[in-house]
Amino acid sequence: MVPIADPPLCSSSLSSLQTLGSDGVRITMESALTARDRVGVQDFVLLENHTSEAAFIENLRKRFKENLIYTYIGSVLVSVNPYKDLEIYTKNHMERYRGINFYEVSPHIYAVSDNSYRSMRTERRDQCILISGESGAGKTEASKKILQYYAVTCPASDQVETVKDRLLQSNPVLEAFGNAKTLRNDNSSRFGKYMDIQFDFKGAPVGGHILNYLLEKSRVVHQNHGERNFHIFYQLIEGGEEDLLRRLGLERNPQQYQYLVKGNCPKVSSINDRSDWKVVRKALSVIGFSEDEVEELLNIIASVLHLGNIQYGGEDSGNAYITTDTQIKYLARLLGVDGLVLKEALTHKKIIAKGEELKSPLNLEQASSARDALSKAVYGRTFTWLVNKINVSLAYKNASVIGLLDIYGFEVFQHNSFEQFCINYCNEKLQQLFIELTLKSEQDEYEAEGITWEPVQYFNNKIICDLVEEKFKGIISILDEECLRPGDASDITFLEKLENTVGGHAHLTTHKLTDGKTRKVMGREEFRLLHYAGEVNYNVNGFLDKNNDLLFRNLKEVMCMSDNKILTQCFDRAELKDSRRPETAATQFKTSLAKLMEILMSKEPSYVRCIKPNDAKQAGRFDEVLIRHQVKYLGLMENLRVRRAGFAYRRHYETFLQRYKSLCPETWPSWQGKLADGVSTLVKHLGYKPEEYKLGRSKIFIRFPKTLFATEDALETRKHSLGERESHVSHAVVVQAWWKGILACRRARRRREAANTIRRFIKGFIYRHNERCPENEYFLDYVRYSFLMKLRRNLPKTVLDKSWPTPPTALIEASERLRKLYMQNMVWGYCKRINPEWKHQLEQKMVASEIFKNKKDNYPQSVPKLFVGTRLNGEEINPKVLQSLGSEKMKYAVPVTKYDRKGYKARPRQLLLTSNSAVIVEEAKLKQRIDYAALKGISVSSLSDGVFVLHVPTEDKKQKGDVVLQSDHIIETLTKVAICADKVNSININQGSITFTMGQGREGIIDFTSGSELLVAKAKNGHLSVVSRNNGGI
Repeated sequence: MVPIADPPLCSSSLSSLQTLGSDGVRITMESALTARDRVGVQDFVLLENHTSEAAFIENLRKRFKENLIYTYIGSVLVSVNPYKDLEIYTKNHMERYRGINFYEVSPHIYAVSDNSYRSMRTERRDQCILISGESGAGKTEASKKILQYYAVTCPASDQVETVKDRLLQSNPVLEAFGNAKTLRNDNSSRFGKYMDIQFDFKGAPVGGHILNYLLEKSRVVHQNHGERNFHIFYQLIEGGEEDLLRRLGLERNPQQYQYLVKGNCPKVSSINDRSDWKVVRKALSVIGFSEDEVEELLNIIASVLHLGNIQYGGEDSGNAYITTDTQIKYLARLLGVDGLVLKEALTHKKIIAKGEELKSPLNLEQASSARDALSKAVYGRTFTWLVNKINVSLAYKNASVIGLLDIYGFEVFQHNSFEQFCINYCNEKLQQLFIELTLKSEQDEYEAEGITWEPVQYFNNKIICDLVEEKFKGIISILDEECLRPGDASDITFLEKLENTVGGHAHLTTHKLTDGKTRKVMGREEFRLLHYAGEVNYNVNGFLDKNNDLLFRNLKEVMCMSDNKILTQCFDRAELKDSRRPETAATQFKTSLAKLMEILMSKEPSYVRCIKPNDAKQAGRFDEVLIRHQVKYLGLMENLRVRRAGFAYRRHYETFLQRYKSLCPETWPSWQGKLADGVSTLVKHLGYKPEEYKLGRSKIFIRFPKTLFATEDALETRKHSLGERESHVSHAVVVQAWWKGILACRRARRRREAANTIRRFIKGFIYRHNERCPENEYFLDYVRYSFLMKLRRNLPKTVLDKSWPTPPTALIEASERLRKLYMQNMVWGYCKRINPEWKHQLEQKMVASEIFKNKKDNYPQSVPKLFVGTRLNGEEINPKVLQSLGSEKMKYAVPVTKYDRKGYKARPRQLLLTSNSAVIVEEAKLKQRIDYAALKGISVSSLSDGVFVLHVPTEDKKQKGDVVLQSDHIIETLTKVAICADKVNSININQGSITFTMGQGREGIIDFTSGSELLVAKAKNGHLSVVSRNNGGI
């Protein structure tokens, strides 16, 4: 759902309250205060009772009711997801916030975006925007809106447009692979994301870089009831083309896959997997993925589904064995590994003891765990590869940066496990950073303005961070130690060690250590942490397994041997040589979190706090209990308290004086002296008490909101009295009447001209079919002009593009001549640019098209792939063979398989094409030479196999009969033969079978059929049987 911001006090019910600026749309924060009783205040800092949580939530409720979902706490933006679309993200709204001071317009995500952008440009300091909130609160949508704002408002060029597209298109790709439907959110991000948007010296976005954190890999193998796996699985099954699914061995039914049925929620009303699939495929192309990379990526996704369908049986000894060999075949092909080796790795583990390798069989439970561990590892590492690939496409050096942190908020569920522990630890660190930077920002502003800084009391959660991450005695260290120690370590022993080591800590307790009252609500396998946001019980079951996140060595070895280029990057062979135990999941997360804190500390932060109004995703529903829970866990009250510890309101002298100068006779209508003196005179006249305000070097600081409210109410009263007084000034009335008369005349003239234009246009339309005359000449000229302008915008871009706008009747002949001239010019230009190599390639492709188009099944797959000069280099051909050829120039060479005339035994051979003949070679021997003049013809099937027959004369005693060969590059090979032998018209494409001469007057038959796997073998009837796959090569 799209989160919505304040229209510039834009509800229709508030129209009477609007205060218009020079552009007629801007409304300052102060001007909205007159409606505060009904729509609340735009900045929580201006709440009179700022320590009351009830007052905080009531202000949220008032604004939410009026569709005003954005509110500030100082410079922090609080956003409530409305679960409906509001029209406030248009280009006009973007322009309204562009280049405007933060408080000059009502709260909006665009205000935060623009403020960060201007700070980066003017202060030359990197910025970051931290977006947090629980699942469904609108974090991902907020980050999208920020990206869209920069894409629209920043300077652009062709290169910049490409980068903008890639930045925007990275979102659907990451959402497909990293988001899933949960009970709380239909598009929940199951990973944390930090994205740097890079800008050049002109302020244009020129690149980006993404860091991902803690992907929820366990979702790959298990989902709670009512939840789904990652979106990409369902998108592939629902949207994938039939040929693609057939190649991947998938069915268009998610219920067929064990990894997709756990949550019993294959379809979601708010998600269209089929259309999302098209978006993702287009996005991959825009980002720069090649077709081969997409194919290998989808192979991996499909292989995860096949892994989930592997079933085990148990032997009498208790050892597990695989009962679904079909899945192994698919996995071997999709992952590019040896099926037998994979099968063994899924049922045995390799142990190295005293330098010896031992293989130990797995029982049913261990085998299932090994299968799931492989699935999680493959998907998790592929996701990391995907992020790195996107980073490569966005790479740019030496740029200013705005970072976007879209990360999970504090989580408290009925059952909290290892994932919640890591997520809440992350939020503790962010809260620590947030309070430190907020205090520092306040202190810096006070010092810059010469205002005495008053120390602020706040809860310092460093004690909780230390409890989790401290070396040797922190929870993570204890967990790692238990994972690494020999013996029977378990989740329970970890809990016991926790009790023994940090049991006396004030912020941790367990069932064993707590009092009797608390034991009633705590399980024996739980420990409780008192976070900054409240108490959370964590169940230790699964902590050790999830922290270890181990993959058996032999499974790693199998993946390292994969032919899939993505997997070879994901599973580095260096891992196998590294004897050190890999870092645990918690330690890796702690390290990456420390690096993230360094990144954030080096930048100027802005904050967006997202709130979910209800769990039912209903528009207009405000669940106070749920919101109070989030206000607490987001630390908003603590933030407000820190912000209000000093002064609630501060403005530059010029802004304050300009707004309120009419309230003091000495400053109205204008102040000629220093701004500070003018503000001082104004506040004294208003009766401000010394404890209510302070004057800084360039700003006035007001301590209490009631002081500002009283000033604003006085201004509202003053406006009416000023209007009444000035209404009696005759000169003003005369000038006003004169000016209104001028404006009215101008409007009347424009209306007359518009009416005449419309009248001429309508009359011309009525007479449009007549010869040219005064009545229709304006219309006909307009139609001609419109067509030519449309034609200019829509001219074909390539010689293959045959589109052409439909001309009006009067321009049909001219349009046709223009089309012919333009196409001739396009073709001439194209031909002029062709180099000799490309011309030769096109000539070969034309021959291939003439022979095979609409005749052989695998011809379409060959079209986009270039023909090569030869498939064998000089080192692969025996020197004796080259010597035997003598002066004959070799034009093409390719490895082939020859099938004997007796028994059809397959033998590897090389086919060499020279100027005069085709030569079949076995290692150093010339087995057969067929002169082109003697070649009677060539036969090949219409299917996608690579088998063909060279027919030779029966009366030629040098030849033993026709030659049956198979090539992996059938289209290329036969095109080369046809060109070299000048036999383009001698290639016969047969359906069903081919008859050939075996020598000595005997004939042989080759039968061709379609199937799922390629197979060439002798059939029981003595024929050569060729089973062809439904796809083929070049």
